[in-house]
Amino acid sequence: MPLLEQRLTLVRRHRVAGTAIDTLLISVAAAVTATTQLATLPTPPGDPAALPAAVVLVACWSVALMAFSERARRRGAGGRMDLMPILHSAVIGVAALAVAAGLFAWTSLRPHIAITVPLGIATLVAARLIHRGWALRHPARQTLAPRTLVVGSRSGVEHTIRSLVADPRFAHHIVGAAFPGAADASLSVDDRAFRALGSPAQVAALARSECIETVIIADGIDDPDYLRRLSWSLEGAATDLILATRLADVDRSRIAFEATHGLALTHVSLPKFDRSTLRTKRALDVVVAALALVPIAVITPLIALAIKLDSPGSVLFRQRRIGRDGREFDILKFRTMGMDAEAKRAELEAANEGSGPLFKLKADPRITRVGGFLRRFSLDELPQFWNVLAGEMSVVGPRPPLPSEVADYEHDALRRLYVQPGITGLWQISGRSDLTWEQSIRLDLHYVENWSLATDLKIIGRTAAAMVRPRGAY
Repeated sequence: MPLLEQRLTLVRRHRVAGTAIDTLLISVAAAVTATTQLATLPTPPGDPAALPAAVVLVACWSVALMAFSERARRRGAGGRMDLMPILHSAVIGVAALAVAAGLFAWTSLRPHIAITVPLGIATLVAARLIHRGWALRHPARQTLAPRTLVVGSRSGVEHTIRSLVADPRFAHHIVGAAFPGAADASLSVDDRAFRALGSPAQVAALARSECIETVIIADGIDDPDYLRRLSWSLEGAATDLILATRLADVDRSRIAFEATHGLALTHVSLPKFDRSTLRTKRALDVVVAALALVPIAVITPLIALAIKLDSPGSVLFRQRRIGRDGREFDILKFRTMGMDAEAKRAELEAANEGSGPLFKLKADPRITRVGGFLRRFSLDELPQFWNVLAGEMSVVGPRPPLPSEVADYEHDALRRLYVQPGITGLWQISGRSDLTWEQSIRLDLHYVENWSLATDLKIIGRTAAAMVRPRGAY
């Protein structure tokens, strides 16, 4: 199979190059430590332990990083920025150096922990972010993506292909699809044509003839023994078998697998809304809000002066919103519109560009000049930290809805009210007003289902970047 061999050769070269770059970055960090140690520490020049210590750390860290990165790829990390391989391999490298230092009485352990490890982690993360950004901008990366065949019912195949194409983190070169009646049909997903190669019964033969590396099974397969027979028929074809499920809004930490007699069981733990969890979140909110209100108090007079000079009216804008469990509260914002904004809304309803029950205009004539600047960089949201301190909002959570929006909610959307609304959330760091109503609801429900302290900290960090490079803020 020359096509498959060519692609696998490219993949092997790509991984070898990645490993070489990782090793080089770690080596540079270790060299910086060795140079600093010789220049500043009371170690005699030519210390025989300097080179062996650096070699042990670099070798063990690099080998562990290669192994953990491959494991993450096999477990479906896709194109995501996964820090765990870097952190785990750094621990392995330090542990190996600690053992060697204890056996041979080396004095290089502390300098490497203080300099090499943080410097190495920082450069490895930077290199991955640069590579990830480049890969997302270059479609040529499809040459390194696995050749994929999607199998199932027609509707299941279309949904799976649509989901794979929509998420650029997971690169799959979709060669075609197999579904009942494919021989006499064409397949188009969001105006993009895909090959209809055959029926599910022909998948094994198609995998060999089309050099398929990954077979994704969508829903719609009625034969209970189909998967077992397909896995047997794919043996020796160098093909991975993936089962696609629509249980998509569940964090991996809540999923466990167990095999029993002739059955594979998937355990999905339920989301936790107990008191200890809510108290932890509340403690984080109080700390972050208290710290944030200090610089906010410094810049508030400047913002207030700019608002007053730009247009007549109050500095703060209060609006009724719906909080946790349907409780109403007044949200605080810096005013970004004229005082007659609510009265003019009825005139603009016909031009509404918002999705679902949301009302949005990209060029809203009610927004003042200063208000446009405040909205672009989310500065109008700063007074909401007082709402957080008062217990009406959280730093991170779903977008606080208007009462009129909640009145139009379907049953699923009401789950957004299980937690406190937030100043920021997945919706803000994922596109804000550029998102459709369905996308916003899905992000909010994903947050509600999978909340954790680590998730909140991650969103807070990404919000800072989103404020510097705003998207969908209007």
